[in-house]
Amino acid sequence: MNLRNVTKPFMVLVSSLVVVACGQAPVQQQQIQEYETMAVGAADKELLTTYSATIRGQQDVDIYPQVSGTLTKLCINEGETVRKGQLLFVIDQVPYLAALRTAEANVEAAKAGVATAQLTYESKEALYKENVISEFEKNTAYNNLLTAKAQLAQADAQRVNAANNVSYTEVKSPVNGVVGVLPYRVGALVSPSMPKPLTSVSDNSSMYVYFSMSENQLLNLTRRFGSKDNALAEMPEVQLILNDKSAYETPGKVEAISGVIDRNTGTVTLRANFPNPNGLLQSGGSGNVVVPVEVKNALVIPRTATFEIQDKTFVYTIVDGKTHALPVEVTRASGGDQFIVNRGLNAGDVIVTEGVGILREGTPIRAKGSSTASN
Repeated sequence: MNLRNVTKPFMVLVSSLVVVACGQAPVQQQQIQEYETMAVGAADKELLTTYSATIRGQQDVDIYPQVSGTLTKLCINEGETVRKGQLLFVIDQVPYLAALRTAEANVEAAKAGVATAQLTYESKEALYKENVISEFEKNTAYNNLLTAKAQLAQADAQRVNAANNVSYTEVKSPVNGVVGVLPYRVGALVSPSMPKPLTSVSDNSSMYVYFSMSENQLLNLTRRFGSKDNALAEMPEVQLILNDKSAYETPGKVEAISGVIDRNTGTVTLRANFPNPNGLLQSGGSGNVVVPVEVKNALVIPRTATFEIQDKTFVYTIVDGKTHALPVEVTRASGGDQFIVNRGLNAGDVIVTEGVGILREGTPIRAKGSSTASN
């Protein structure tokens, strides 16, 4: 018996069984998983956009002296609330009072000079009419009178200047507000050219909060309302988030939009006004302004339906019962829990809303509650 002839059919049979077994095993083990899905629908959504902000008083006035001298008196304390016209500092008045008295004396002397020149001119004019003196002498007397009047005007101007200098020795608040730091004390020599002000007075009755938005954001805002003036009139109230992450209790109103775009940053500055009855807001502080924008007919999807690859956002749609990764452009909404789809999806598209991090392109899936894979 030829063993070769017997072995050959046997090997063919064994190989056939192995091929059949290997081919059928994956089919028996393959299981289609179920995942939550949703049909994308349009809805009105309020989009909250956050901008970094700085807080300033309505008026932040640096107080510099207008005359030089030694501080002789401080009439306020740091953090004190002051009224417009209230006395803040006193600078040594002695030299300025002396200068004022000298100027006043010069005015009196100039007045006497004018009176003498007036008498002289009147006398010369009478003598000229009687042909006793020449016209030259009469005109000379008149010119002397004009010179005396000019000297009186000059002396009077010096007196006004000296009086102003005396008044400048009493430094008063130009506005209502709160006093800042006091870097100079009694005995310090101060002058208008010193590097630091005597103090700053900030009007904190209501606060200006400044924030910036990009040129594109400003264009969108202008298109939405028709013009910047309409945007200011119709823009909803904005919220202020303080530096400690707490929300300021009183909303504010955007009152102004800068007419110039910063060339360096490509942004435009907006100013919101917030009431500050309790003095919680301080000039120089920082925070974030939250601006609500209502988006009509927005396509809203949950954040859990998205995944990112190389800074691009994707969702899984279901095509022929299998997953298909689709790139989308989104904007965060509801604090980041939801996204507004700007591009990539249409109303009615079905997407996977759970487990997208473990899915792969072309994975067969079935929507939960469905007996077959969704299309």
